[in-house]
Amino acid sequence: MGTTPSYTRSEFGPKFLCAHFPHLQNGINNNPKWWCARQPVIVCNESLMLEKLPRCGKSFEEMMKKVDSKKWCNLTEFIKYYDNFSLCTEREASAAKCFWPNRLAQGFITGIHKQFFSNCTSEKDHWEDPPDEILITLIFIPVLLMAAMISIVVWCSKRSDILV
Repeated sequence: MGTTPSYTRSEFGPKFLCAHFPHLQNGINNNPKWWCARQPVIVCNESLMLEKLPRCGKSFEEMMKKVDSKKWCNLTEFIKYYDNFSLCTEREASAAKCFWPNRLAQGFITGIHKQFFSNCTSEKDHWEDPPDEILITLIFIPVLLMAAMISIVVWCSKRSDILV
């Protein structure tokens, strides 16, 4: 496997701006000309991050052992564990001076998803009409109530002289 490129914290940070827009080397926002030359470059240590991320996976695996595997598709059963896993991956990426999420961390997280959640599909519930007897009843009750209410309103409006 070849070497992977290094990343800076911000893809469009000072290094990018100074390299791609030479006119900015004259100074940015009243900063002197040497602004471009003095910006620190923070390089992502990908090998350190890849070394540390499995610790997060191992911890998540230990926590998921507490959850019945039949409930792995119900996020409410393990949301706290997943949050800890997510925070751990972010913390380890940050410790390696890498932004998060990044391509490598995302690949690791995808692997964890495949390990635990590959059987969780988003099957839609198949709805069926109720039996005809129930359906007819559910249709006619509101229709009859509406007819009764209209009849009462018409009857009351004709007898307004007596009701006042």
